[in-house]
Amino acid sequence: MDIYEFGNKEAGIVLLQAVDRHSLGMLEKETAEIRKASNKDFMLAAFTVSDWNKDLSPWKAPAVFGNEDFGDGAGDTLEEMLKYCTDNAKTYYIGGYSLAGLFSLWAVYQTDVFAGVAAVSPSMWFPGFDVYMRENEIKCSKVYLSLGNKEEKVRNPVMATVGDRIRSADAFLREKGVSSVLEWNEGNHFRDPDLRTARGFSRLLEI
Repeated sequence: MDIYEFGNKEAGIVLLQAVDRHSLGMLEKETAEIRKASNKDFMLAAFTVSDWNKDLSPWKAPAVFGNEDFGDGAGDTLEEMLKYCTDNAKTYYIGGYSLAGLFSLWAVYQTDVFAGVAAVSPSMWFPGFDVYMRENEIKCSKVYLSLGNKEEKVRNPVMATVGDRIRSADAFLREKGVSSVLEWNEGNHFRDPDLRTARGFSRLLEI
């Protein structure tokens, strides 16, 4: 797992994000957009994963599109990311897009290292994750959720549940006393992932 750093390495705020190598080219723009939207000094640490469906999945699940099943490598990925979070003087946040957004939300149920999470267009349709959230305790107090307004309007019956799942998650977190924000973006799942992620992190820093 390679780590790429953007922003001020001396900053007291560190944003952690799991990405694939295809997304690396968007991170400079994402960092610039966060800086533009927030007056907080920060560093963004991007961790590359080699197998998206395996490395970011909390448990095994059958494929819902294509023929690639989901693995259970999230624990190993989180373990590697936590090795980066050793400076107790810094404040760490985690976030990500799509399955990395779901992974980030799962991560704050595993550890209290993160002050908050930005789950941007997260794969909330992931089998069993809604039940997992209700049966376990979240360990951070700030949550940013977002979804494109066309993401639930798909033919795939599993993925079409994403809208109801994210609405329910936001309501449930609020009932638990978590500072949760749910925002809707224009477009489908593939529109402006870098801008949406930048907004997620910048809004998270305001909660």
